[in-house]
Amino acid sequence: MQRRFIMTALQLNAEIYRNLGIIAEDESMLERVAKYLRRVAKQMTDDPTCMTKEEYFAMLDRAEKGPRHRMLPNEDLTAFLKRMGHDL
Repeated sequence: MQRRFIMTALQLNAEIYRNLGIIAEDESMLERVAKYLRRVAKQMTDDPTCMTKEEYFAMLDRAEKGPRHRMLPNEDLTAFLKRMGHDL
């Protein structure tokens, strides 16, 4: 039976720093790791759905001021969208 080992954030940090210490001795490997980390960090920050807390609340404020539409009793989503002018 194989046991799964789940690392805590502290353990992961320790492992990363330990491995970086080994990699730091080889400048070309360190450059490769740095390039990879930049690419991963860029992917995380390029998400168009990410927004700051202030941007999120500003979006909610704008939505509250905009037009509101309600579904009619016993109306399904398809009928509602057609009534709103969407071509389905």
